[in-house]
Amino acid sequence: MIISPPFLPESALTSDDKSKPDPMMDAVDKFELAHGIYPIAADRSWHCGVHLAPDMHGAVHAIADGEVVAYRVCQHAIDSGNGNAGFVLLKHTTETGGDRALTFYSLYMHLLPLAEYHSFGFDDTGLADFLQKPSGADTKGQVTPAAKGNGQKVRRKDTLGYVGRYQGVTYLHFEVFMLPVDFNAYFDHTQLGNGAPSTPTTSDCWGHTYYMIPAGQQFLALPLGTDEHNKLHGIAFQPRRTDTNAFPLIVETYFTKGAKYTNVWSVAADGSRTLLTPDPVEEKNYEYDLYHRADALYATCPSDGYELLRFGRILSTPATLTDQTASSPPPVSGALPGNPHPVAIPNQRATWAQVTFAQGAQGYIDINKAEIKKLSDADFPSFMGWQKISDGNTPFDSDGLCDVDALKRIVKDAADSEQPTAVVKTTNIQKADVLSSYVKGHDAVRQALRGFVCNAPSEWDSANNETRYAKLLDEGGFYHGDDDGYNKFLKYLKEIQFWDTTGLPAGQKLWFFHPLAFIRHFRKCVWLSLQEQIQLLPRKSISDAGGHISWVESKKRFVDGNDDSRGQSPKRLWLALNQMFLKYGFKNDLRKAHFLGQVFKETGALCSTRENGNADYFRKMYESYTASDAAYDFDNKYNWLKNLGFLKNRDRATYIAQRPGEVHAKAVAGGNVQSGDGPRFCGRGLIHLTWRIGYSEYGKYRAKDYTTDPNPTLLQSDAETAADSAGYFWAKTQIDAKADGGASDTDVRNCFGLVGGAGGLAARQQFFRYTYFILGDTLRMPADSTLERQTEEGA
Repeated sequence: MIISPPFLPESALTSDDKSKPDPMMDAVDKFELAHGIYPIAADRSWHCGVHLAPDMHGAVHAIADGEVVAYRVCQHAIDSGNGNAGFVLLKHTTETGGDRALTFYSLYMHLLPLAEYHSFGFDDTGLADFLQKPSGADTKGQVTPAAKGNGQKVRRKDTLGYVGRYQGVTYLHFEVFMLPVDFNAYFDHTQLGNGAPSTPTTSDCWGHTYYMIPAGQQFLALPLGTDEHNKLHGIAFQPRRTDTNAFPLIVETYFTKGAKYTNVWSVAADGSRTLLTPDPVEEKNYEYDLYHRADALYATCPSDGYELLRFGRILSTPATLTDQTASSPPPVSGALPGNPHPVAIPNQRATWAQVTFAQGAQGYIDINKAEIKKLSDADFPSFMGWQKISDGNTPFDSDGLCDVDALKRIVKDAADSEQPTAVVKTTNIQKADVLSSYVKGHDAVRQALRGFVCNAPSEWDSANNETRYAKLLDEGGFYHGDDDGYNKFLKYLKEIQFWDTTGLPAGQKLWFFHPLAFIRHFRKCVWLSLQEQIQLLPRKSISDAGGHISWVESKKRFVDGNDDSRGQSPKRLWLALNQMFLKYGFKNDLRKAHFLGQVFKETGALCSTRENGNADYFRKMYESYTASDAAYDFDNKYNWLKNLGFLKNRDRATYIAQRPGEVHAKAVAGGNVQSGDGPRFCGRGLIHLTWRIGYSEYGKYRAKDYTTDPNPTLLQSDAETAADSAGYFWAKTQIDAKADGGASDTDVRNCFGLVGGAGGLAARQQFFRYTYFILGDTLRMPADSTLERQTEEGA
C-alpha cells in the first residue's frame, strides 16, 4: 500500500535521527491545529476530521491513487471572503496482504477558490482539467454546487488544490473514513477491539512487532547455552540481569537503518501503562547482521530463524524448525558465570531478545514461548491505543454531545494528574469549556484520541442535521429563542453539505479514523497492490532499461510472467515480491527502489529470471574453457571480451594461454566440478545466483535441495524461490547498508558493486530514479527526456 500525507514538505525527505522511522509524518503532525480536534468539536459534537495548516495556502495532494467521488471548485470565496467551500472527495481501493481489499475515502475541505490563486503566486498548472474551472454556476458570495466525480481518476501526490480558509482561519479540514461494509470486510480480520488478543495464525504481519509478556516470567543474564565467552554459536551477548518481571510487559520492536529499536511498557492492574524506556533501546547493526545471526543460531533452517528474529514467529509455510527440544546431546549440568541457570540445549525455535523488564533492568527472554503473544501493526492491537468508539463504548450521549467524565473513562484518564473540577458545570457552554480545557491541556489525551476509530455520522450528510444541531435551540444554545437565525443556519449548512452528490448511502454512520494516524499506520505496510506494482515499470525508458512497456505488458510480466525470445519468467511475481519485501525488511521506498533498480536490470525488466545464454556459453563461463575456445573468442568476440573485462590488456597468445586456467580455477572455487555444472548452475533468480556453491548455500539456508536436477531450475521457474533467493542474497551481502545511504547515482553504484554483474549501470540508475519517485514522497519525477511514467491509457 502506497500512501502519503496531503502535504509533502521537502524538509522531511531527509532525517538524521535513525530512531525515527517516518520523518515525513513527524513533520506533518506539526501542522495539526489545536482547534477542531479529532473527534470532538468545540461545541462537544462529533468532529471526525483534523485541521491542518502547513503554511499560507500550500498545495494539497492526494494521499493515494483514487477515484473522484464528488468535488466542488469555487471561483470566489463565500461568507464575505472568510470562507472557502471547495472540496475533493476520493475513494481509494488497495491491499495490505491477507487476500482482502482495503477501501477507504479521503476528504479535502476548504480549498482555495480559483480567483485567489494569483494572490499567492499559484496557477492551475498541473491540476486536472476538472479542477481548473468551477464545478457549477458560481455567484460571488454564494456556495458553488458540488459535482459528481464521474469516474475521474487521480494519482497519489497529484495536486487537488490549495489550502483555503474558513471563518477567517487558514487551514485544511481533512478526513479519512470507511463505509460500514468496507470496514467490516477488512477489520473483521484484525484484532481491533479485542482486549485479549492472541498470536495470529496467518502471515498477515507488517509494521512494528509487539510481544505481550505475562508477569512472573524469567529473564536471564545470558541466553541458555552461551559459552565462557558469552557467545551462543559464535554470536556475542552482553551480560544483563537475572530476575522476573513483576508486571505484564508490552514490548515494541522495529528496525530502522540497520538498527533494532525496542520500547517497553509495564502494565498495572488497572490497565495503565508506564514507559520503561524513555528512549528506544538501540542495538546497532542488528538488522544488517540478521542473516549472519540466523545462519549461526538456526543451523537447521536459517530461513525460518531469520523470520523468528524479525517477527518473533515463522510466517513461511511449512515451517522447518520445530518446537521440540533437542534430545541429543543431553543437557549439561551447571551454570555459567553471571548466569545461575543450568545450560541446556535450547528449543530449535528459541528466540532470545534483550528486554527491559523493570526500571533500569534488562535481561534475555525466549520470546518464542507460547505464553508470550506475538502481534504486529497488522492486528491493530488495543494496547497501542486503537479503540473502537461505537454504541456501548462512546463518550457521546444520545444528543451527540461528548461528556468529559465518560471520555476520561475511555482514555483511562491519560491526564491522571488533573484534579476533579470543584464547580459543577451545568450549561452547554460551561461543559464545552471544561471539555476543551481537558483535551487541549493534555498531550496524553490528544494522543489517546488519535487511536479512536469512531462510528459516527458525517457532518456533510444533511440527513443528520435535525438531530445533530437541534441542541442549538436549547436554553444556553447559540440559537435559543432565534428560530429565524436557526433556519438560516440550516439553509446555509445544507448548501455547504454535499452528501447527496456522492451517491453514498445517506443517514448512516461511517467509521472515521484520525487521518494522520491512519496514514502513519498504513505507511508501515510493505505490501504493494497489483495496480501499484504495474506502475513500477516505466512506460518509456532507455533501451537498456526496457524501452517501451505498455500498461498491459507490465501487468502481464507481474501476473503471467514471460515466455518469448527475451527469456522466461514465472507467473505471480507480484505476490512473490510482496512476500519477499515483508520477509527481508524492504519497509521503505528507498530500499525497495534500490532493490528494484538492480532487479529490473538483472531480469530485463522482468522478462527473464535466468541469465541470457545457451549451454555452450554457460560451459565456457562457469565450467571449462579450452584454448580453442579462447582463440575463437579473441578472433570473433574481441569487443565483447573487452567490455566484460576478460582481456585485461593481454595479447592473443597471452589470453589463450591464461584464460582457460582462470575459468578452471573459478569453476573449482565455485564447486562446478561435475560435467554440465556450467549450464546447471548458471545465473538464476531475480538476482542471479550462480555456481554450485551458491545454489548449495541457498539450499542450506532454506533447508531444501537446489543442487539435484531438476531442482536448480526452481530458482528460475518458481516465483517464490526466484524472489526469495534475491532477498536472501541481498540480506547475506548486507546491501541494505549501502541502500540506506541515500538516493544518489553513487548510492546506486554502491549497491551494484555488491550485486555484481557485467554492466548496465545507467539502466540501474534510471530504474532506481523512476521507482523511487513512484514509491516515495518526492513530488517531481526525475527530469529525463527518455523517461515516461506508466499510465493505463493507450498502448
